[in-house]
Amino acid sequence: MVKKLPLFLLMLLSACTTNTSTETMRQPTHSIRLLALGDSYTSGAGVEPPESWPFQLSERLYQSGIETADMQVIAQNGWATEDLLAGMEAANLQGEYDLVVLLIGVNNQFRMYGIDQYREEFGLILGRAIRLAGDDPTRVVVLSIPDWSVTPFAAGYNVARIGAEINTYNDINRESATQTGAGYVDVTGISRQAARDRSLLARDGLHPAGKMYAMWVDEMLPVILLAVGVRNNDPASRE
Repeated sequence: MVKKLPLFLLMLLSACTTNTSTETMRQPTHSIRLLALGDSYTSGAGVEPPESWPFQLSERLYQSGIETADMQVIAQNGWATEDLLAGMEAANLQGEYDLVVLLIGVNNQFRMYGIDQYREEFGLILGRAIRLAGDDPTRVVVLSIPDWSVTPFAAGYNVARIGAEINTYNDINRESATQTGAGYVDVTGISRQAARDRSLLARDGLHPAGKMYAMWVDEMLPVILLAVGVRNNDPASRE
């Protein structure tokens, strides 16, 4: 599923959902193309589009002086790595992107696919992401897989096994990111806070609420700013 989000919509959402003062709001000095890849966590299942992390990230970047002139989201509820590979192929993506953010794997774990399959297919996806980023791995950021074992949806499942397997999958995607030179952001710890704070979950009792996605973006932003060449939130320092 490909969503092209027009600039005027992003500007409108930023204006309507942000209370940042004019003193702290930076006027955009340059624009970027953003590609978000993944599954339900990227498509924003359970929340309205403005609450999803791609939208919230776009808004935060705008506040830092970076306009998201073109954002594409290739993600769908239930997708595993094999589905994302097919989705990317069907989308006929045309690079290059200034930023590619990737989060995939929870459905591999849920379907009990083999670890070797995840390692191979995640590597293929990451390789394609790097090529779409102009063969520059520093413009690619990998997010860790959230732990759904702490959610009400997991009742009746072996939650200890789920948590352990999520850790194993994250060892693989972290290693792949490190080896290629891509950025990495661990959001799994934040997801586990839902065990004691249900307000971090959407009404479906499984996916993050906008509140949690905002916490993800807080964690992501320093790495994202480095990925797009901004140091210390200063767009003038873009390399």
